[in-house]
Amino acid sequence: MSSSGTIRAGIGGWTFEPWEGTFYPSDLSKKRQLEYASRQLRTIEINGTYYRGQTPETFAKWAADTPEGFVFAVKGNRFVTNKKVLAEAGESMKRFFDTGVHELGDRLGPIVWQFAPTKKFEPDDFEGFLKLLPDRSGGLALRHVLEVRHASFVDPDFVALAEKYKVAICHADHHAYPEIADVTADFVYSRLQKGEDEIPTAYPPEDIAAWSRHAKAWAAGEQPENLPLAAPGRQAKKMPRDVFVYFIHEGKVRAPQAAMALQEKVNG
Repeated sequence: MSSSGTIRAGIGGWTFEPWEGTFYPSDLSKKRQLEYASRQLRTIEINGTYYRGQTPETFAKWAADTPEGFVFAVKGNRFVTNKKVLAEAGESMKRFFDTGVHELGDRLGPIVWQFAPTKKFEPDDFEGFLKLLPDRSGGLALRHVLEVRHASFVDPDFVALAEKYKVAICHADHHAYPEIADVTADFVYSRLQKGEDEIPTAYPPEDIAAWSRHAKAWAAGEQPENLPLAAPGRQAKKMPRDVFVYFIHEGKVRAPQAAMALQEKVNG
């Protein structure tokens, strides 16, 4: 067994006009942007699935446009996570998976469940939601991520629930959302959202170097130093873990360069 998991750095989506001529070659057609991006980066988080349903044909085409070893993260539909009572989201969750997510095949990475900033941690209801998460879809094993945005989730009970159901807590480097770096699954998912367009790599080189060290620590099964924990007294099981790191939101213009810089650092 390898002593370290695979680290993939990427971006959110692949269609963004300011990337034309700064990331994409100026003469590249829009139809070939995914083909190009997936050969410069190791992963992309699909955000459009949060807002609207797709089709099996669309998922299959996305998979066909990308090279072997590339992985998509897929956001679950908002109609699942915006339920007032999360334990009642089963039907919406089934509809989401029935859109054909499994057509991504071996390009399917984590499923990300994004919750509104106003959604508070209510242990019983949240556990009801976790019980609904399927282990498989279309024969594929699934990995789930909880992207929570309310400070009430900074709670050891939330960490314990995530660990119980073997789902990851999204680590967010964000100006407003809580930063929770507790490891609760056999992989780690991080969204770096404090970039700046004026910086060539969105984050300064010293920050890219620091995040590369954190990513390597996660991949080796260790807990990076100096990252906030909701359950600081707890020790996660030491084991190799795959790591997904996305440069998203702020500094989006330079997000591809940030992801490539981080990937180069962790590969070096």
